[in-house]
Amino acid sequence: MKIKTDEITSVIKQEIERYATELEVSEVGRVVQIGDGIAQIYGLSNAMASELLEFQTETGTVMGMVFNLELDTVGAVILGDYLSIREGDTVKSTGRLLEVPAGPELLGRVVDPLGRPIDGGAAIETNSTRKLDIVAPGIAERQPVKQPLQTGIKAIDSMIPIGRGQRELIIGDRKTGKTAIAVDTIINQKRFWGTDDAVICIYVAVGQKESTVAGVVETLKSHGAMDYTIVVNASASDPAPLQYIGPYAGCAMGEHFMWEGKDVLCIYDDLSKQAQAYRQLSLLLRRPPGREAYPGDVFYLHSRLLERATKLSEDNGGGSLTALPVIETQEGDVSAYIPTNVISITDGQIYLEPDLFFAGVRPAVNVGISVSRVGGNAQIKAMKQIAGSLRLDLAAYRELEAFAQLGTELDKATQRQLDRGAAMVELLKQPQYVPVDVIDQIISIFAGARGFLDDVPKLKIPQFEKDMLDYFGSTGQELRETLRTQGGFDDDLEKKLEAALHSFKAGWSNE
Repeated sequence: MKIKTDEITSVIKQEIERYATELEVSEVGRVVQIGDGIAQIYGLSNAMASELLEFQTETGTVMGMVFNLELDTVGAVILGDYLSIREGDTVKSTGRLLEVPAGPELLGRVVDPLGRPIDGGAAIETNSTRKLDIVAPGIAERQPVKQPLQTGIKAIDSMIPIGRGQRELIIGDRKTGKTAIAVDTIINQKRFWGTDDAVICIYVAVGQKESTVAGVVETLKSHGAMDYTIVVNASASDPAPLQYIGPYAGCAMGEHFMWEGKDVLCIYDDLSKQAQAYRQLSLLLRRPPGREAYPGDVFYLHSRLLERATKLSEDNGGGSLTALPVIETQEGDVSAYIPTNVISITDGQIYLEPDLFFAGVRPAVNVGISVSRVGGNAQIKAMKQIAGSLRLDLAAYRELEAFAQLGTELDKATQRQLDRGAAMVELLKQPQYVPVDVIDQIISIFAGARGFLDDVPKLKIPQFEKDMLDYFGSTGQELRETLRTQGGFDDDLEKKLEAALHSFKAGWSNE
């Protein structure tokens, strides 16, 4: 009898398929090259981009992630101890994209980008996970940004307002107070915790020193802000793959709350370090370098992260995720490659200037090139009414100040404008970790804009402001509460506030 080979082949194929459905069959490859946190693997023909991999080593399982899909091999980044992996070790594909744990169990904890606790506390047990990298919600799933996110910083809330769902860049040289603004914003959310306006905060530290991050965590603890904060730390000593996925991990943890209808604030400190980690991985995996050795898709690295910041439509629960990315510039060069990219992705930037910082103007916000593209939409009505001209006045003051330094004679109107500008600059100075309630900010700026500070000696302005706010917290409390409930000024309220300020100043002058 003649044997029909094709019949036998088909029977064997059927049997293999039957066994494959009965048994859980996973695809297995082998490491052909390993080094610098990068592995080349042969044999994973069905691997997906960003798929989670398990490296079987002598000391246990090490996780990795697919990064490059090539003709015969797969390039992977190691999310752990790559020194324990050897050439020839087996690699299993999991069929899952990289996920991180999420949920309220993470609040108050310091975790690494894979969600593992690194604060010495108990293990985190949560059933919720979120995919690390997702497609951002489309336009139909969003709504316009209208609700303010109060930072507690007078210069920002009055002139560069941030709305819930916005992406506002904090940019400047090192040691100009970028992290201080981010930390102040987190501390300011304590006043809303436990109310409908509560904001959950996520602070992602990328490429920072361990001591710096420990300092931030201690500051948040001492101000009672860790109750509603998750700190994700991919420090400078961590491998580049963890620094690369750190911001995405923080964003994914925030999205869990956003889709539950809550408001979330994500701070990425800083994305310059993430771009450097991504450049390192790309060059090691032989991706062709482009400008400044960054790969061509480095724009996509940040855009697919920041596009996930959104204010969801009411049909989707109305939650929001606000992003405050931080970028470090070199010698104030905002036109360098990475700063330019992130400026074009975000809805505005807060530029911190070294010259102002060293001159004692802190926060050192340059009102000339700082901007919020959401603008007055993200301000309460009263702030919009009194802070509308503040920005132009300060910009004009800077011009006049440069002119006045020439030593020329100035007419009375110009001198008055200079005095008013100097008083406003002094008024907008603010110590670190002392966020101010928005109603107090409005009263202070109202007093400055209406000339109540013009004849107060410059060095006494901080004391004048403190005493004035104490006055409105006691004697003038009823007026302050009226302003809070009304939310805006009318002629009657303006007259009453001016009368109260005259009354206070008369008493203060006599002290």
